[in-house]
This record gives sequence, structure tokens and C-alpha cells, in this order.
Amino acid sequence: MNLTRKQQEIFDFLLQSQDLFSHPPTLEELCAAMGLKSRGSLHSQIKALIDAELIEAPERKQRGIRLTEYAKSLIKQPENPGMLPFVGYIAAGRPIEAIENVSYMTVPEELKTEKACYVLKVKGDSMQEEGIFDGDWVIIEQRSHARNGEIVVALIDKAEATLKFIEQYPHETLLVPANSTMQAMRYRPEQVEIQGVLVGQMRSYTNHH
Repeated sequence: MNLTRKQQEIFDFLLQSQDLFSHPPTLEELCAAMGLKSRGSLHSQIKALIDAELIEAPERKQRGIRLTEYAKSLIKQPENPGMLPFVGYIAAGRPIEAIENVSYMTVPEELKTEKACYVLKVKGDSMQEEGIFDGDWVIIEQRSHARNGEIVVALIDKAEATLKFIEQYPHETLLVPANSTMQAMRYRPEQVEIQGVLVGQMRSYTNHH
């Protein structure tokens, strides 16, 4: 995560002042709270933090500058750089909700990337022909885009998350299992939100269930 000194200052301020604001601060409130005169320069720094996936891209419906779940997890990030946030279960079968319940796991450097990553535990057997089994841990690089054929964490209708191959077309998004007994799941593109791409996997043979 390579931030400029100014971006780091803004990010640190947002992390430390979450309790200061009763709602996510607007650009004007953030300017005032940090004693900055120019809103324009702050705007470009905020855009850089959005690109770094530390701040959520604003939607018309929501006001204010919000930290992403990954950014919030950094507040409790332990000193050990080998630790990644473990945020719950992901379905490799019918979609189930990914449970946001952050703890930390040690993950070998070789299984993650330079970008923000997190760990999910697999439930179900829809990816078994790709060697991903019930009870495995998968390391996910957090990003909102993927190439066709990559294995992604897909959030469906903002409610349920699942682990599948993705195929994206102008009028349709397919979430494809690696299990010949199961059908591809078909959605309109706006129904599917990519939350990350599979980059690594771990398995325990002692408590596999």
C-alpha cells in the first residue's frame, strides 16, 4: 500500500476519528476537521484512497466519506505482517452470506499478493473439480473487477456471497461451478458485484470437516 504522505495523513485521520463524527463526514466537514483550506486538493487525495480501495466509492444515495471493510480491519491489524483478516465463510455451493466477523490468520507470503487480501473459509462442494473443498481456506485479493475465467467472490443482489468462476457478457453474468453435477448461475450484470479474486488456498488435514 503506497500512499503519499498527504494521503496517509488523511487516511490515518479517518481511521482515528471514526467516533468523532456521528455520520460519515462530507468533504467539507473533513476539510474543516483537518484545518485544510482547499477542497480541490483534498478531492484528488480522496480519489487516490478510493483507487487504493481504502475508501468506498460514493453512491448517489449515500453522503459522506466511508472507509471500506478492509480499511476498518487495519485498525486491529496486528504487528505481524504475515497475518490477514479472516472474515467468515463463503459458499461453494448455493450462495450463503459471507459473515463479517474479523479475526486474523497467519498466511505464507507466497499465497497472497502485494494488494489488500483477506481469508474466507469454504462451505460446500461446487468448486471441488478445481481442487477447492469444503473446509479449505481461500486467500482473496480484494478488488471489484476480474477477467473472464477467474475465480471470484461474487456478491449477489448485495445479500449473498459465493465462490465461482466468472464469465461476464454485456447482458449477462455467469457464475460457473467446478462441479459437473451443477449448473451455471445466470444473473443480470447489475446483480453481481465482484468482491475479490482467488489468489491462494490452504487446507488442514487434522480438523477437516
